[in-house]
Amino acid sequence: MGLIPQLTGGPLDGLKRWAARTVIGFKFTDDTPQGHHEPRVVAVVAGVPLGADFDLATLARPRVVLALVTACQTCERLADLPDGGHGALLSPLPPGFTGLAAALLNDPPGFDRGQLPAVDQRIAGFFSRHLLP
Repeated sequence: MGLIPQLTGGPLDGLKRWAARTVIGFKFTDDTPQGHHEPRVVAVVAGVPLGADFDLATLARPRVVLALVTACQTCERLADLPDGGHGALLSPLPPGFTGLAAALLNDPPGFDRGQLPAVDQRIAGFFSRHLLP
C-alpha cells in the first residue's frame, strides 16, 4: 500500500484506517508470530530497522549473522546515524523533491551525507567477512 494509507488529518483518514485494519485482519488472523527462514540467506545488514513491523526481541538470537546501522547490543553495530532519516541509506533524492514521499525520505536538517561512504565500506566489509571464503 505504500504511502497511500498515511493519515493526513483529511476527510479520508477514517476510510484509510478501516482499510488498513481490514487488510491486516485478512493477513493475520491471530496473534501468533509469523516467521520464515530462507537457508540461502546467511548474513543480513538492516538499515535503521526500528521503524520495521517486527518484534525487536527477535533480534536477541538472530538465525544468521546480523549487523545494524543503528544501536543494538545483540548484533554487530556498523554505524550510528542519530541525525539520519528514513532515506539516509538511500541515494540522495533529486533536488526539489516534494510531497509525502519526500517528507519521509528527505534528509533531516543537520544530517551529513559525507559520513555515508565510510558506512558503505563497513557494510561491504561485514559481507566480505561473512560471505566470502
